[in-house]
Amino acid sequence: MKNISFFKMSGAGNDFILFDKKINPALILNSEIIKKLCDRHNGIGADGVITISDNGKFDFLMEYYNADGSTGSLCGNGSRCAIKFAQITGRLKDSDVNFISNKVAYKGKLIDDERIKFFFNKVEDLKLNISIEAHNQTINASYLNTGSPHVVINIEDLLSNPLNPKSLFTEITKVPVFEIGKEIRYLKQFSPAGTNVNFIRIKDGKVFMRTYERGVENETLACGTGAAACAIIASLKFGISSPINLATRSGDELIVEFISNQNEIDELSLTGPAKVIFKGEISEKVFS
Repeated sequence: MKNISFFKMSGAGNDFILFDKKINPALILNSEIIKKLCDRHNGIGADGVITISDNGKFDFLMEYYNADGSTGSLCGNGSRCAIKFAQITGRLKDSDVNFISNKVAYKGKLIDDERIKFFFNKVEDLKLNISIEAHNQTINASYLNTGSPHVVINIEDLLSNPLNPKSLFTEITKVPVFEIGKEIRYLKQFSPAGTNVNFIRIKDGKVFMRTYERGVENETLACGTGAAACAIIASLKFGISSPINLATRSGDELIVEFISNQNEIDELSLTGPAKVIFKGEISEKVFS
């Protein structure tokens, strides 16, 4: 029985299983296999699966799958881990990186041994101050697509007890992210694909964030496209200037930079840690 080699990597707490298709040319993935791999009790455990293969024009080709087997959207922290993995596997010519994910071209940059910068493409569907009916109340929020769709909610706009308007979530650690995030993720106004849901608190010029991720269907320790979304909203609505430091639930910090001109966002990037947690082999029986 042949074993399949893999790397387990973390991008600020967002964790991924990475396969090199050059080493594992017969690797075949489907939604059921991905669910098995990402299962934290009976598999390797991760927020998603990434495969890396060679591409003649670009440094590498990345394929990304959410923990539930779905695909199609951008993963910012996964992209940063993929860049680091491409360096480890000898695919990069220098510190500037060009790669393909979901048939779209992206760029990145190696900053040092651990920090990786990822450059986003165009931000779409930016909507400030939308109303959401959830948690037994009307919530003021914002929406935008940074490669994946995101709702961003300042926790000061979120009542902890709808029957007591003076009772607020004053600390982001107290927000029931799973319960509220899951409810908003499936609201009809975001159908059919649904949305990721972010909660922010701004304190001393830093943005504290927590995210419910679709595809994982739970809170994750960090979210790259979510960090970009939170930073943009923190700038446009609350006057926080780029570069913006974001504290994730993992305790790691992400840095988002961009240029804003009348709600037009240019040169958006995400910088943070990407590191190998461990490497190993898994029986090919998992893939049958």
